[in-house]
Amino acid sequence: MKAPAFDYVRAASAAEACALLARLGPDARLLAGGQSLLPAMNLRLASPSVLIDIGRIAGLDGIEVRGNTLHIGALVRHETLLRSAAVASHVPLLTEAMRHVAHPAIRSRGTIGGNLAHADPASELPACMLALNAAIEATSFSGTRTIAAGDFFTGLFQTALEPDEMLTGIQIPLPAAGFFFQEIARRSGDYAIVGLAASGGRLAFFSVADRPVLFQASEALDLDPPADLQATAAMRLHLAGVLRRRALTALGLQP
Repeated sequence: MKAPAFDYVRAASAAEACALLARLGPDARLLAGGQSLLPAMNLRLASPSVLIDIGRIAGLDGIEVRGNTLHIGALVRHETLLRSAAVASHVPLLTEAMRHVAHPAIRSRGTIGGNLAHADPASELPACMLALNAAIEATSFSGTRTIAAGDFFTGLFQTALEPDEMLTGIQIPLPAAGFFFQEIARRSGDYAIVGLAASGGRLAFFSVADRPVLFQASEALDLDPPADLQATAAMRLHLAGVLRRRALTALGLQP
């Protein structure tokens, strides 16, 4: 199948992109790496009337440590994040998680902001943001606000972004605590059946609900995971328990 007809416009700045979103309304969609949006359009699962290309906006593709915070621009590519020495030094959880994201061809095009805005509950990065207590920068024509990761993911492919807002960056507090990351998938590059990203005592599970789910290390698991062609609910619950025990052991916490 092919995508339905749409108009295309390229934004030269974040301000222009936000102005276009405000003027064009909810039928307009932002295009960055396109690794999720374009397949959805080709399958007729999404049918925006206008694509606003933000892929060449300057200043949104940087990685920088500012004081006690790691700032990551929304247009940073997955592969760039994976290879970043600053990320590996300060937030190694992200480096480890990126090794599990899809395949090199997708990592070379997909963006961090696009991944988080897509809010796939089986994706690695939303869970990492939750475990790291990150904040998401949301920009509109009237200014920028920050949204705690715990408030940002609101449901299946749903976020707290307003229709006229675009995700412009991520803020991760430093120093990051000890970390753990594992996922269980049928093949390398597949979406996880169950996964866990942990930073200190913050354990964020993914592929177990309609959004990443956060537990403290001292809490018992209270999950009601979905069943699908990949796994039964009981299997997911069992695997979540296995990953939790592995994480607590690796972090030196009481199982």
